[in-house]
Amino acid sequence: MVDSPRRAIYLFLQLTLAFSAVAWILIIWSGHLDMGFGLMIPMIMWCPALATFVTCRRLGREFRSLAWRWPTAKYMVAAYCLPLVYSSIAYGAVWSWSLGGWNSEFVSQVSQGFGLHGLPAWGSFVLYIVSMATGGMILNLATALGEEIGWRGFLVPELAKHMSFTKVSLFSGIVWAAWHSPLLLFADYNAGTNRWYALGCSTVTLVSMSFVLTWLRMKSDSLWPAALLHASHNLFVPGIFDKLVRNTGPTLWYTSEFGAALATTVTIVAVYTGTRRAGAWQIIPEKIPRNTPAIAAEASAN
Repeated sequence: MVDSPRRAIYLFLQLTLAFSAVAWILIIWSGHLDMGFGLMIPMIMWCPALATFVTCRRLGREFRSLAWRWPTAKYMVAAYCLPLVYSSIAYGAVWSWSLGGWNSEFVSQVSQGFGLHGLPAWGSFVLYIVSMATGGMILNLATALGEEIGWRGFLVPELAKHMSFTKVSLFSGIVWAAWHSPLLLFADYNAGTNRWYALGCSTVTLVSMSFVLTWLRMKSDSLWPAALLHASHNLFVPGIFDKLVRNTGPTLWYTSEFGAALATTVTIVAVYTGTRRAGAWQIIPEKIPRNTPAIAAEASAN
């Protein structure tokens, strides 16, 4: 098969759709994201990676072309901390403006779950946070890596050969959001609010995250920062912050990945990232032709 960026992108997207459809059908059939004891979640998250491996095989590419190199520490630190920062601001605003309450019941459940008699509830909660931030991060990275091998490891560099940073981020972000939409609209992958509202907030969040993830991928020339940020987001948002919020009525319209608060703070981070896009587009000249008009125009705008 003749190798070209356009052919590679089409083949990857077709295979991702075909592999993901199997999991979509089963989950939508059951109506629940945790069907099959939750094993469908890692299965569907590894569909983009499987599509990437098959695409590389069909095109005769080596798997090492997926930017497996380990980046400098600053990119990994930024990837780990950014979701904690934008989540803290979003949920801090929810608590400050009385859009949601503090879920003290969850803190008590954590204390009972650890079963460390004599240790105060706050001590067990701190231990929970530490455990989630270490062991929990490893588990989340194992699943997030499956997506990022496909989205940022393969798709973004292919798009970058003919598109500007803004177009790459928008296109890959829209594809990423669309890939989530079947389960959001037809299963229970949502917060329980109006599904079209949830889809709108989720799309804004994912497209905005795409700007940050694309910047990290191209700036570091590695897929690991993108995978770590994805894992960190999945850990801190549903794993910690959502559980610490008590629903007081309007809460679900603002919290979670399907609410307005997170969509707003991630968008702010994306706008800041966009102001620093020129540097990211100078990292791998052997993969990005510098004489491409769209890229040259993007660089000159900065």
